[in-house]
Amino acid sequence: MLRTALYVSLLFLPAVALAATGPKDTHPFSVHDMLAMDRIQDQRVSPDGTRVAFALSRTDLEENKRRTDLWICGTDGTGLRRLTSHEAADSSPQFAPDGRSVYFLSTRSGSSQVWKIALDGGEAEQVTRLALDVDAFLPSPDGKHLALAVSVFPDETIEGTKKRLDEIEARKATGRTYDRLFVRHWDQWVDGRRSHLFALALGGGNPVDVMKAMDADCPSKPFGGMEEVAFAPDGKSLVFAARDAGREEAWSTNFDLYAAPLDGSAPPRNLTGDNEAWDTQPSFSPDGKTLAWLAMREPGYEADRFRIVLRSWPDGAPRTLTESWDRSPREIVWAPDGKTIYAVAENVGQVALFAVEVATGKARAVVGRGTVGGVGASGDRIVYGLNHLQSPVELWSVRPDGSDARQITRINAEKVAEVRMGEPEQFSFEGWNRETVHGYVVKPVDFDPARKYPVAFLIHGGPQGAFGNDFHYRWNPQAYAGAGYAVVMVDFHGSTGYGQKFTDSIQGDWGGKPLEDLQKGLAAALARYPWMDGDRVAALGASFGGYMINWIAGRWPDRFRCLVVHDGNLDERAAYFDTEELWFPERDHMGTPWSNPDGYGKQNPVDLVQNWKTPILVIHGGKDYRVVDTQGIMTFTAAQRLGIPSRFLHFPDENHWVLKPANSILWHDTVLGWLDRWTKGEGK
Repeated sequence: MLRTALYVSLLFLPAVALAATGPKDTHPFSVHDMLAMDRIQDQRVSPDGTRVAFALSRTDLEENKRRTDLWICGTDGTGLRRLTSHEAADSSPQFAPDGRSVYFLSTRSGSSQVWKIALDGGEAEQVTRLALDVDAFLPSPDGKHLALAVSVFPDETIEGTKKRLDEIEARKATGRTYDRLFVRHWDQWVDGRRSHLFALALGGGNPVDVMKAMDADCPSKPFGGMEEVAFAPDGKSLVFAARDAGREEAWSTNFDLYAAPLDGSAPPRNLTGDNEAWDTQPSFSPDGKTLAWLAMREPGYEADRFRIVLRSWPDGAPRTLTESWDRSPREIVWAPDGKTIYAVAENVGQVALFAVEVATGKARAVVGRGTVGGVGASGDRIVYGLNHLQSPVELWSVRPDGSDARQITRINAEKVAEVRMGEPEQFSFEGWNRETVHGYVVKPVDFDPARKYPVAFLIHGGPQGAFGNDFHYRWNPQAYAGAGYAVVMVDFHGSTGYGQKFTDSIQGDWGGKPLEDLQKGLAAALARYPWMDGDRVAALGASFGGYMINWIAGRWPDRFRCLVVHDGNLDERAAYFDTEELWFPERDHMGTPWSNPDGYGKQNPVDLVQNWKTPILVIHGGKDYRVVDTQGIMTFTAAQRLGIPSRFLHFPDENHWVLKPANSILWHDTVLGWLDRWTKGEGK
C-alpha cells in the first residue's frame, strides 16, 4: 500500500497575506489580472547601498506589448518615484560609479542606445550614437568605459556591418546559404551576425571590438545578459563568457571565460580551456584579488550542476568552492567584505537565497521561501526581488543572517488586493523507486470543502525544470484556480532543485520515471484531498510537458477527460532533425538517432498513436525552432484521422512561449474553454 507523506508549507508573507481577505468587491483571478500586474525587472543597488533602481513594465493592450519605464526608491522603501516617463522603451538601469546618475537603454532616438539621467533632476542625455542597436551594456567600476553588446558580422566593424545589412536589404534575391549549423536558433533565422563586446571610452573615441574575429556571442543567445561580463580590477580588460565552438556549436555546451584588453591590442585569452563544459558569470571580489564564476563539469549537458569556482587573479589555479553542495546556483554576488558569496539556487520547490562561505564552501539559507532573483548587496543588508504563488515580484531586503526581512516596494499591492486567489500547499509522496517526490496543490478560489472540483493537472517542461513557489506569467496555476479548478503540479524525477542525481535520473528514460511519478503524484493528491473530483481531470503540458501529454495519450489513455499539448514533440526521431540545439536530445537520448536508435524509439509517442482516445487541444508557435510547429501539426493530424475530438491553435508570431498580451488572452480563453467543455459541460 502506498504510504503518502504530505506537508503544508508557509507560502504566504505577512505583507501580502491580506490579499486573501481583501475588500468585498474582489473578483477571482484571471489572465486579465495576470497581465495587469506590473513587473519589476533589472533592479540595481546604488554604490553606496542607499537606493535601488529598477525597470517596471506594464501591459499596453492597445499596442499589444509591454511598456517599460525606470523607477527608483530608497533601499529602506522611502522615496519611490518614476525616473523616466517616455513613450519609448527605457530599460536596463545601471548606476554610474559615483551614484549620482543612472545609465540605461532607450529607443527614444529611433534605435536602442545608451542614455544617462541625473538623479537630482534634468533631462536624459544620449551617450551612444552607434549605427547599430546596443543590445546590452555595462559601465566600468572606474567610470571610464562602457562595455557594449552589438550584433556585428565578426569580420566587420559596426559601420561595416550596417553597410552590409543595407546592401543585403537592397538585393532582389532573398536566399541565404549556410555551410554549418545553426541555421536558425530559438526564434530567429541566423544571418551571420554575432553579439560582440565593444569597449567605449567615455572620454571620447571609437568603440573597440574586444572579440574581433571571434565566431561567438556574448552575451550568449538567446537568454544571456551582462552577468556574463565583468571588468577586470585594473580597468584595462574585460572578462566574459562565450562559446567559441566553430561548427560544433549546435551540439556543444562548452562556454569558456576569456580575458581581452579594452584597447583591442591582443586577442581574447581563454581562461578555462581545461574545462570542456559550461563556464559563465565571472565576478570579481571587492578587493579585486579573486575571480569567481559558475562552472559545470559535464560536457554537452545544459542541466548539469553549476559549481562556484574561485581563482586568485590573474594567474591562480582554479578552486571549486561548492563541490559538496548539491545545488546549482543561477546567480552569484559577492558580499561587501569578500568573505561570503550570495547565491540563488532552486531548492525543493523554492528558489532560495544562500550565503556561501568563501573560506569553507559551507552554504546556509538566508531566504528560503518563494522565488528570489536580482540580488544586490546594500551595506549590512541584501536587496532582492521576491515572488511566490500569490504575488508577483516585489523588492525586499534582509540581514545576511536571514533576520529582519523587510518589504521595500508594494507596486502591485492594490491589484493583488482586488483579486481572490487559490491557497497553495506543497506536498510530497513516494514516487519511482519509493523515492520522495514533491509537488504543489492550489485550491480553487472561494474554496468550499463540501464541494467537488475538477482538476487541472499541469506538467512542467524541461524536463530539467520545475514548478515551484513562483508567480508565472505563462503557466500560472492561479488562472485555473480562478476558473474553479483545483491545480496539481508534480516535480517528477528529472526536475531541478532536488539534487543532481534526481535531475540526471531520467537520462534515457523520458517516458519511464516521470510518468510513474505523475501517476503516483496524481493518485496521492486525490487521496489526500477528497474535494478533488478524480473523474473530472484534465492534463496540460508544454515543451517536455507537451511530449508527456502525447506520451500519456498513448500510455494512459483512459485517465483524463481531455488533454492540452503546447509545443510538444510527437516524434522524437523527427524532432532531432528539426531542432537547432542538438546537445539536448543527444544527452537525454544518449546519442544520435543513428548511433543509438533505441534511445529515440523506446519511448516515442508517435508509436502509440493507435491507442489514442482522449480529446486533445494542440497549440503551437510558428516561430518555435526548438520544438517546431510541424510536431504540433502532426499531433493534430493524428487526432483528426482517428476521429478524436481535437482543436489546433496556431500562433504564427510566437516562439516556444506565448508573449504577446492579446495572444496570452486568446491562449487562456481557448484552454479554459476546452477544459470547461470536457470537465464541466456535456463534452461535445
